[in-house]
Amino acid sequence: MHIAWLGKKNPFCGNVTYGREVTNALLERGYRVTFLHFAQPQEGQHHDPIQRSEEVPLPFLFKSQILTIPSLKSGKLLAEALERLQPDLVHASLTLSPLDFRLPEICADLKIPLVATFHPAFDRRVRSLTSGTQHLTYQLYAPCLANYDRVIVFSELQRDLLSKLGVPASTLVVIPNGVDTLRYSPGPSAVKADLYARQLFVYQGRISLEKNVEALLRGWRQAEMGPNCKLAIVGSGPLEASLKRFYGEDDDILWLGYLANEQRRIDILRAADGFILPSLVEGLSLSLLEAMACGTACIATDAGADGEVLADGAGIVLDTQRVSSQLQTILPILRDHPEITQLLGHKARERVLQRYTLRDNISALEALYSEVTAEQRLMCGQRA
Repeated sequence: MHIAWLGKKNPFCGNVTYGREVTNALLERGYRVTFLHFAQPQEGQHHDPIQRSEEVPLPFLFKSQILTIPSLKSGKLLAEALERLQPDLVHASLTLSPLDFRLPEICADLKIPLVATFHPAFDRRVRSLTSGTQHLTYQLYAPCLANYDRVIVFSELQRDLLSKLGVPASTLVVIPNGVDTLRYSPGPSAVKADLYARQLFVYQGRISLEKNVEALLRGWRQAEMGPNCKLAIVGSGPLEASLKRFYGEDDDILWLGYLANEQRRIDILRAADGFILPSLVEGLSLSLLEAMACGTACIATDAGADGEVLADGAGIVLDTQRVSSQLQTILPILRDHPEITQLLGHKARERVLQRYTLRDNISALEALYSEVTAEQRLMCGQRA
């Protein structure tokens, strides 16, 4: 089967990781994959040796981790590329772009079935300006998503939200994010020695308003963890410079920046005594699943599906409204009782193996592809 994957390759975010992991897994299972993404025209069409898929660039005017604005001719170029390629199915890993709203019409004209993965973070309760803004995103997209053949979401909470906004229940399919549990697994690591840390706690992700990193830093300061405990901040983003000015003077907070080396990120997670995700809104965090797969004790807010992932003892779930005060209490307990972090890490790994493996994710995706393409063949046969 030939899959035309419309997704994102940069700047780095969870959507980029999702596209890379899923398309590479599909290639390993024998699928042909053509990766269409927004890139400068001069990059040309070529085969990406890292992605291992055919590649078709689409022109754009603006691109960020959150939003992409295509050029005026990108829709026409996309339609022409799909007509030339004649894929069996288009899978759009939605990039929050105006082109998302044109895709159903383009694919309907070409009689190509269309599947989307809907990534935007959410919170089931509107508790802040950030969660309110994300809820508006869902309201904006719901009428458009109703025109896709299937829309993949990551949790029952996300499906319920879109269903209430008018997306037909038959269109929505829950396929949780998955992680490669062979790569992301417990193992030896020299990172603590490298960082001169007796105990290490980690945040990994964008340093932006919705990730609520300042609340984590404030809670860390209030907890007074001591000089032998370190907090590593892995990632970059618009608030990085301002937060470093206020929280970057002492050596117990380590600003490691964005790390492109995957093995280095795995080594950090393997060494960590705790992984902390203080987000105000989330989807289903791949960084959280990666930490859990490495056997790291995890603390996350109940934003998006993250609370669902850690429910029933697989981790510690925080309320988004009191992150600093909750961390002030919890962090010293984890520092003084390492047996708790070991138990939580074991339970986190078990949870991923039960529900969130990349292998199961791809198998569910294959079943969905077969179902949708069979429906398309049936419809074409009836028209004939």
